[in-house]
Amino acid sequence: MYDEIRAFDAMIARLRERFPSLIDLSTGRIERLLAQFNRPQDRLPPVIHVAGTNGKGSTTAYLRAIAEAAGLKAHVLTSPHLVRFAERIRVAGELITEAELTALIDKMIAVNADQPISFNEMLTAMAIVAFADKPADLTIIEVGLGGRFDSTNVFEAPAVSVITPVDYDHLEMLGPELSKIAWEKAGIIKRGRPVVVARQLEEALEVIAREAEALEAPMLLMGRDFDAWEERGRLMVQTPDQLLDLPAPSLFGGYQFANAGAAVMAAIAWGHPAIDEAALAKGVSSAVWPARFQRLTAGPLAKLAAEGGADLWLDGGHNPHAGRALAEAAGRLVARDGRRLALVTAMYARKDALGFFQPFGELKPKVFATGFDSANAALPEDLAAAARGAGLEAEIVADVEEGVRQALKSAEPPPHILICGGLHFAGEVLAMSPETWPS
Repeated sequence: MYDEIRAFDAMIARLRERFPSLIDLSTGRIERLLAQFNRPQDRLPPVIHVAGTNGKGSTTAYLRAIAEAAGLKAHVLTSPHLVRFAERIRVAGELITEAELTALIDKMIAVNADQPISFNEMLTAMAIVAFADKPADLTIIEVGLGGRFDSTNVFEAPAVSVITPVDYDHLEMLGPELSKIAWEKAGIIKRGRPVVVARQLEEALEVIAREAEALEAPMLLMGRDFDAWEERGRLMVQTPDQLLDLPAPSLFGGYQFANAGAAVMAAIAWGHPAIDEAALAKGVSSAVWPARFQRLTAGPLAKLAAEGGADLWLDGGHNPHAGRALAEAAGRLVARDGRRLALVTAMYARKDALGFFQPFGELKPKVFATGFDSANAALPEDLAAAARGAGLEAEIVADVEEGVRQALKSAEPPPHILICGGLHFAGEVLAMSPETWPS
């Protein structure tokens, strides 16, 4: 690990010491803080606000890539970061600098004047203030948790809202019913503003559609008003006005065709004249989003896997919906050459590990369960038990490196190895070498 040279760690520690980490599901405190900066959220370039359970980060990455392919500059806020805090805030196309971050933290602490506010609210406010101070063409905001009461939900009239697939996750704060989770996500819909909605489970769709109708927000629903699918290895997007034949998404997995399609529709709904078919094509085929079925070709684990003749993949998915998507993507790998799949897994104890593993049943991967650096990590023996409950063979390993080594020993020919279970765990893997730090 290279913690000692990770940028911004000391500054983030300052914030964590002063402000609680627990997410506060309300917008009152961040609204109060932003008011002291004369509402910078009203001075941003057009905002595309993205919520959902899975796929919102990938959709955000496609949107940024499309904008940049069109020659536009985008402010982007995402969460969480994998290795360095700077990954969260991209100002006019560039990661925030250490000097900018230091100045922002000092300013925020002084203006807040010890009034109650959470760590996540403070970080969102910092990003919005940074964005307001520098010109750009577009602002892309990824919701942190939920939507309705998330700290990012401070925009009265976004250019477009996007809701990616809604499923069960963060039940302790958003659930437990799917309808309640969907109600939270639908909170980013604003009166009269268009909302692009991915395919949804019926229970979630009913809630989202009702919210859009109540707010007279034009809803563009995938599968009804537009569609996206894979055909001959390419991305086809049928909009209300045209059929687009685009290159395959740069991110691996069949589900990425839907994520890219939602991003294309959102970009079209925004309506900037620079976004033409060439920009859409270049954007969907060039987006980068680490730890989302990412092929690892650098770093110590990739070297170890390559020496054993295996390919190594990394994904931060950690809920049943992500498990289904990962199993589909991994199945594509297995179908290519018939080699087995191995999972090296760690995740938070609060996650539905059984629901995550169940979609892998037909692939029958061997699971190597381990832990990671968090007091809230699931015990490896509990993960192994969940995998066995899903009908998978499982064993406990000391760490991710041992998991890769054991995966190489357990199958012949060498397997496809997928490290998965959460973004915190994925971040630890990427942090093992500066070669794999997101940039």
